[in-house]
Amino acid sequence: MAAEQSTVTVIAIDGPSGAGKGTLCRRLASRLGYHYLDSGALYRLLGLAAQRRGIDFANHAALQVLAEHMDIQFKTEHDRVVVLLEGEDVSRELRTEQTGALASLVAVVPAVREALLQRQRDFARPPGLIADGRDMGTVVFSDAPLKIYLTASAQERAARRHKELLEKGENVSLAALVEQVSARDERDMNRDASPLRPAADAVQIDTSDLSIEEVMQSVLSILSLKNMA
Repeated sequence: MAAEQSTVTVIAIDGPSGAGKGTLCRRLASRLGYHYLDSGALYRLLGLAAQRRGIDFANHAALQVLAEHMDIQFKTEHDRVVVLLEGEDVSRELRTEQTGALASLVAVVPAVREALLQRQRDFARPPGLIADGRDMGTVVFSDAPLKIYLTASAQERAARRHKELLEKGENVSLAALVEQVSARDERDMNRDASPLRPAADAVQIDTSDLSIEEVMQSVLSILSLKNMA
């Protein structure tokens, strides 16, 4: 399905897990006063909801129905996004490696992606939207006036995640994380439905050796050149 033309300014930011999309998008949304869509959270929510309901991940029809009707809410509280699934705050559980793996399983299902497509587009409301995901610029908001593709080496992305987990008191092998990151990249880049890739007109930024402040300044410079900041 082609993306519907939006009258709302959308900045689409795509890239693999750990490239820095989430932090960048939240800061940009705050700086510009825009709404924020974490599309990956939708797939994580679906994976988590399916697991809780005991749905077979091979049952694509059941996954589609759940994607269309699951009760989800996003609330901003003190610069953080609280995610509710059927009224329960699942923000922390949503960020575990296990839930990320579930998201990757449901994201390869074409019927699921189709079911979540309009739900994602409905986030585009005035004054604008920062859309964070893997197919924001290629599928969901293909008419976005600015598309950014963030990337970083698998080793660097795994190291960032390893640091986060250690700070939370979780002891995880860095080598295992590198394997998980590489495996997820393989699934995301080679799936039939909306594979992970930069849009033809996306500005690509390798964040491997950049701080989040440097990435932010790069994007703000691009916005300034396009008279969007």
